[in-house]
Amino acid sequence: MGAGGRMSVPTSPKKPEFNSLKRVPYSKPPFTLSEIKKAIPPHCFQRSVLRSFSYLLYDFILASLFYHVATNYFPNLPQALSNVAWPLYWAMQGCILTGVWVIAHECGHHAFSDYQWLDDTVGLILHSSLLVPYFSWKYSHRRHHSNTGSLERDEVFVPKKKSGLRWWAKHFNNPPGRFLSITIQLTLGWPLYLAFNVAGRPYDRFACHYDPYGPIFSDRERLQIYISDAGVLAVAYALYRLVLAKGVGWVISVYGVPLLVVNAFLVMITYLQHTHPSLPHYDSSEWDWMRGALSTVDRDYGILNKVFHNITDTHVAHHLFSTMPHYHAMVATKAIKPILGEYYQFDGMPVYKAIWREAKECLYVEPDEGDKDKGVFWFRNKL
Repeated sequence: MGAGGRMSVPTSPKKPEFNSLKRVPYSKPPFTLSEIKKAIPPHCFQRSVLRSFSYLLYDFILASLFYHVATNYFPNLPQALSNVAWPLYWAMQGCILTGVWVIAHECGHHAFSDYQWLDDTVGLILHSSLLVPYFSWKYSHRRHHSNTGSLERDEVFVPKKKSGLRWWAKHFNNPPGRFLSITIQLTLGWPLYLAFNVAGRPYDRFACHYDPYGPIFSDRERLQIYISDAGVLAVAYALYRLVLAKGVGWVISVYGVPLLVVNAFLVMITYLQHTHPSLPHYDSSEWDWMRGALSTVDRDYGILNKVFHNITDTHVAHHLFSTMPHYHAMVATKAIKPILGEYYQFDGMPVYKAIWREAKECLYVEPDEGDKDKGVFWFRNKL
């Protein structure tokens, strides 16, 4: 993880450049947040209830269509065709439900509508249906946005210093080890983060997103954590009733495997947004909000950019203006690029290659030897 820098912004969408690794500037930017905002068309900050619901309705129609086809037609297919049809359903339904997850994410940022009660109601229903404790995630995610890039206070995918690596790290620093690590991360990473704060910010005691009295939350937030837990329990009970009525295999095939796909995409998207050889992290002596917010990178997921409501390729703009609705983020990203210049990060490398490269190059962070800026940390991989 160390030699990094910013990936060159592609001059053509057909031929992105991914070979120019160059560290992002880490000095104080020569622009202000106000100057960036002035470059964005004012309509980009306007939230529309009807337009937001239209994206949700579109996702629901597709998810319902896939469900109808799978449950009504797949049982009648020959075994050979069924063995192909179900994996296709899992992949497609998982992608659509990831889009639903992203809309709930919009609600958590108050980017869905002008009404906080509506955002929280929609977000609670959507996230609960995907077994996510909505308010618990909302509050920890808000702190992530407030402390992005801080080694002490960021909430998720906080890189370790070399001295903080576990003894087994060197045994996984090889192709089989990386493959196993990525597999575990994509399959178990999300539930482990929620339940045990794995890859999250270190706390002085056990931290869990389901614990209203855990160190993640303040006193005024605890009631809503109970509500989040109730939402997840209600959906878990509904799934239990479905198991009794339809069987375990039916529930796993129709709901369980697509949910695993959602969780895998969620972890991969977040990991790749904040892990890159070019990105700095800061300790308390150097960190400030602007430089932290700019320590993120936009990625290219191809057609899935649209399926995921552009959470993948507009993440820099999102960290600067998190209440902006997703359907304006592409226009905003185009508008801020000239202002940000070299501070804007884009990597067009295919994500399946990128996650392997980052797993190889980004093992821990350390400041440069002999660098007077000891509070600036870069990814490295030499053990």
